[in-house]
Amino acid sequence: MWGCGARALLGVWEVRLAGFLGRRLLGSNAAAGKSIAPQCWNCGHAREAGCGDEFFCSHCRALQPPDPTRDYFSLMNCNRSFRVDVTKLQHRYQQLQRLVHPDFFSQKSQTEKHFSDKHSTLVNDAYKTLQAPLTRGLYLLKLQGIEIPEGTDDKADSQFLVEIMEINERLADAQSEAAMEEIEATVRAKQKEFTDNINSAFEQGDFEKAKELLTKMRYFSNIEEKIKLSKTPL
Repeated sequence: MWGCGARALLGVWEVRLAGFLGRRLLGSNAAAGKSIAPQCWNCGHAREAGCGDEFFCSHCRALQPPDPTRDYFSLMNCNRSFRVDVTKLQHRYQQLQRLVHPDFFSQKSQTEKHFSDKHSTLVNDAYKTLQAPLTRGLYLLKLQGIEIPEGTDDKADSQFLVEIMEINERLADAQSEAAMEEIEATVRAKQKEFTDNINSAFEQGDFEKAKELLTKMRYFSNIEEKIKLSKTPL
């Protein structure tokens, strides 16, 4: 008969052996280039990679949590590029919201409601980010590990800063709709120029140039916001 001490010792060794074998199995899978497929939170069925958008379990159809490794371009079915087809982006946005919007999960479990909120928020953020050239470019830089801090850029050339000051002064002094439209046309032309040059910089893999141009583009985007506010009735 085994004593209590012997049985306890045997239990410890069983746990250690199981852990050792588990690590060996994980190590062999890693060495063979295999990855362990995530499982459905609801039914435990393995979720196969490469099967569509993988929002739902193929076995029980339960909504799954968002994939934290997926970037906005992948989510929105776009190439990771500064040049984006905005019409296709909008269609993809509408398609995804028809799949994951919380309104469609009001009768589901609390877990699926929670995942639906997360998916919907993620889709909204991805759409807003990729829709506008400035935020799209900043996000592309972020994926390269490059971020532009908010605030005044001390490295901006003085001639450019003088140009920004002059436009702001013209905006503050504008007394007529014609004067406002003239400023708006100037800003629109500059943004078009920036967009074309930023696209070229990304295509050439010149991320420092893209960073410089996006920094300047942000100044003009701020002016655009001021123009919009000035048109908004109080």
